[in-house]
Amino acid sequence: MTQRPKRGPDSAADTRHARKRSSSLTRERVLDAAIHLVDQHGWRTLTMRRLGHELDVEAMALYRHVADRDDLLDGIVDRIVDTMDDDPQVLTTPEHGWQDFLERLAHGFRRVALTHPSIFPILVSRPPQAPWLRPPMRSLRWVEIFLDGLISEGFGDREAVAAYRTFTSFLLGYLLLEAAVHADEGQHEPTGGRDELASFPHLEHLQGELAKNESEREFAEGLAHIMERIRRS
Repeated sequence: MTQRPKRGPDSAADTRHARKRSSSLTRERVLDAAIHLVDQHGWRTLTMRRLGHELDVEAMALYRHVADRDDLLDGIVDRIVDTMDDDPQVLTTPEHGWQDFLERLAHGFRRVALTHPSIFPILVSRPPQAPWLRPPMRSLRWVEIFLDGLISEGFGDREAVAAYRTFTSFLLGYLLLEAAVHADEGQHEPTGGRDELASFPHLEHLQGELAKNESEREFAEGLAHIMERIRRS
């Protein structure tokens, strides 16, 4: 009769440690580790196996806290949007007029995009909580804050909804582009040398201007234009 080999003390200790690590997991820890992983290596590297390795647990242990990869991605998005609550510059009610209220909100979303540029595309592409929600302001709570703030400042229902659509369209287009550029900074070498640029005289002459980072000024100017458009509507 074949006997099973006895497990040594090191093996038993490893098992106890693995169980301890697994039992100390929470959904918040899993999501924070996933956010860190995506921030460092990009969202395409996010797998349950890789995340389990980051947390030093078996991948199966993660399923006690996230149902599947879709639940993981939705949890990441919710956790990132929730950081707006900790932004001291963002107001949940207008204190200095609706324009100041929206400007603070816009800059808050921009800080989210630039802090987590590899995650921002996930934020704008995940299915929203309701089909009529528009990214990046995709949570019911933040849309309620937006609409309540404008209506409290004298906007009618139609005007508040129109402002929501205008505001989110601006944020989506601008921040998605800026986040993509920010995520790629320093990761790619120029593909063309002087000889290649010589075939494109305008590009060769203006490459210094084209390479300037004017994103903060452009965002402020674009936001001012949107504020004026909302005021006139």
